[in-house]
Amino acid sequence: MTSLPMLNRRSAGRARRHAPGAWLILAGLAIAAVSLVPPVYLVVRAFESVDTAREVLLARSTLQLLVRSLAFAATVTVCATLIALPMAWLVERSDLRGRRAIGIVGALPLAVPSYVGALTFISAFGPRGLLQGLLEPLGVERLPSIYGWVGATLALTMFTYPYLFLTLRPALATVDPRLEEMSRTFGYGRWRTFRSVVLPQIRPALLSGGLLVALYALSDFGTPALMRFDSFTRVIFIRYQSAFDRGNAATLALLLAVLALTIVAIEVLSRSRRRTDGVRDSGRPPTPVALGRWRWPAYGFVATVFGIALVLPVAVLVHWVVRGLNAGVAFRAVDDVIWNSVSAAGLAAVAAAVVAIPIALLGVRYRGHWFSRSVEVASYTGYALPGLVVGLALVFAAIRLPWLYQSLTILVLAYVMLFLPQATGATRVALLRVRPSMEEAARGLGRRQTAVMRTITLPLAGRGVMAGAALVFLTTIKELPATLILSPPGFQTLATRVWSASTDARYAEAALPALMLVGISGVALLVLSYGTRR
Repeated sequence: MTSLPMLNRRSAGRARRHAPGAWLILAGLAIAAVSLVPPVYLVVRAFESVDTAREVLLARSTLQLLVRSLAFAATVTVCATLIALPMAWLVERSDLRGRRAIGIVGALPLAVPSYVGALTFISAFGPRGLLQGLLEPLGVERLPSIYGWVGATLALTMFTYPYLFLTLRPALATVDPRLEEMSRTFGYGRWRTFRSVVLPQIRPALLSGGLLVALYALSDFGTPALMRFDSFTRVIFIRYQSAFDRGNAATLALLLAVLALTIVAIEVLSRSRRRTDGVRDSGRPPTPVALGRWRWPAYGFVATVFGIALVLPVAVLVHWVVRGLNAGVAFRAVDDVIWNSVSAAGLAAVAAAVVAIPIALLGVRYRGHWFSRSVEVASYTGYALPGLVVGLALVFAAIRLPWLYQSLTILVLAYVMLFLPQATGATRVALLRVRPSMEEAARGLGRRQTAVMRTITLPLAGRGVMAGAALVFLTTIKELPATLILSPPGFQTLATRVWSASTDARYAEAALPALMLVGISGVALLVLSYGTRR
């Protein structure tokens, strides 16, 4: 009699060999077509003058910019991993008290826009910042410069590690504890067990989260601009500001898109063939690891991260608000701005979660198929590009459709294009834990494909889908460049209110909506925490 594991392997092999179904093919084609609008726009703009494009691509400064940006993205990704992985393990696998609160607060730095966080770091640690003012009685007249590589790396690390943290938590929570117990039975220590048993099982989550961090570092504009670090996005933005240099900017943006898509393609092609869905859940949670004397260093690590990534920015913002109140600054009403931000982000989160399902299904159930890989790579296009470029590309496409131009629909579409990989990564990790044999058994009993999806696949992957939607919501609510370009007339969000006030050096006015961004995101994470536990 053929064993169940053998049937699982055979069914999974058949799923990988067969072509995707018609509805998946149609959905994948539609997603790929929309995702490729920005690169098509860039190609058209860049090659309006072939000579100019060739000159930009062959310039030595372009090569230096490429190397610098790659090194910067790699450094931010490594630093974010060194924070997120230990923190996720402490929350999911240790006996540390207050783990539930740490799990919620650990994602809150996502609520702080990167440009706001960079601004607070400059205010606190700049050569003539708040810290220098406190140390001035001791004879410290000027602190070392925070600008450049160090400042940009610190800021982006602290505000991107939650991407990895939120992706790793569900992966660590679903690792079968019996495998670790078996490893310990054979005499392996905790570190050897983690490295050879746990780490291979959470590898998909680690790669998905790390990819999001790397692409965010490549495409972010606010932090490099404020920290005076010449990344791809800062140079592109400067050249786009010049009406006579749009071709150069489009060529650099096209090169950035190719670079990002190459990184995505390498990640997709290098994914392990190890099947994590074959590992059965034991039906009981893992036994928390007793930290013993390591409890206080763990608290120190968590407190340091939270202090830099959350307490410090909030404290600086509160300082600005208090100064504004004392100076008699008139804070404008924000009711409509809050509603605009929440409604647009909510629509984008729901839309991205729905669109991510067919992409994740293609990547998991048909991961060896060329069509699946092509659609997945294409879906990362928007995330790899600056929001400015995506916004301009959609204006270029929508200007011929008056009903779509400057509407909420095109703004939500831009959000989905920009942040779809966040939902796809979390959903894909969750689907990797769902055994194909369960779906095939349901279809063998007469269930239709849609019924199997509704009653088996989505409920089992629900935690990942919700985590992906939360990531999109938290990122969308603070998005700036595309919002400035595509917003309907009179439509202002908290992010645009912060930017408009800060660019005019009205920091007290900028602080209040920034604090509201943190508060709204905190409520959303609390709701998410209860929802995922259920």
